[in-house]
Amino acid sequence: MDRNIAFLELKYGNIYGGYPNYYAISEASLLVFELDSNKIFLETFANNADVNIIHVSSEVNELGNTIGKKREVINMKTGRQTEYNEEFRMDEQALDNAFYKLRPSRRFVKGFFMKNLRKYNVRDIITFDGRRDIFLVEKSQVEFRYQRIHDVQKEITEETNYLFSLNKLAKVINFQQDMSFLRSNNLQYRLHPIAARQIYPGSAAFDAARLLMVHNEFKEHKDDFLLKAALLVNKIEMANNNK
Repeated sequence: MDRNIAFLELKYGNIYGGYPNYYAISEASLLVFELDSNKIFLETFANNADVNIIHVSSEVNELGNTIGKKREVINMKTGRQTEYNEEFRMDEQALDNAFYKLRPSRRFVKGFFMKNLRKYNVRDIITFDGRRDIFLVEKSQVEFRYQRIHDVQKEITEETNYLFSLNKLAKVINFQQDMSFLRSNNLQYRLHPIAARQIYPGSAAFDAARLLMVHNEFKEHKDDFLLKAALLVNKIEMANNNK
């Protein structure tokens, strides 16, 4: 790998009342990690189209297990949240209007990625189960012609024979974050205050930060990582058996 690697995370959702197979990017985060200095650079794009999308979040327990899904309707421009109604459907005119408002988003997404991939000379991009993320970015006419894309979830699954979620792996590495540092079992990286303000639960930047720490724990402290991953799996299986 070259000396800068980037961690890519998106937030996206269906248009509320629209087609279930159409996704709009609401947020994109590119966290760049400088290997020589351990410096973190964080770039974030927020879509401000006046469109309501469905945001789905996982409710997890102390082991990182998903115990429920929460659906909310969020307006990307105002951030206003409204209650989700499964039966709601837009008429064709309203849906066409939503598509019209989203049309410039592709240009903005393309500009965000092309600018920052060049700015940081990124050659390696790390994703976590990132096929849809890459697909949605490429639909905005971003070409990863000069980048190599690595899916760390796939690598970890091959090592452990277990499909971990990012929530579970955050438990494995004991991910912690405050306004000054990112921390895990064996690692600690200083955060610039501007980057720290972007990292909060539910954001693309938060997932990118967790992905950085998971990736580096896995690559740099693999034995410890695999041991703690196995311990978590044992706890999960014991909890399931006791139900």
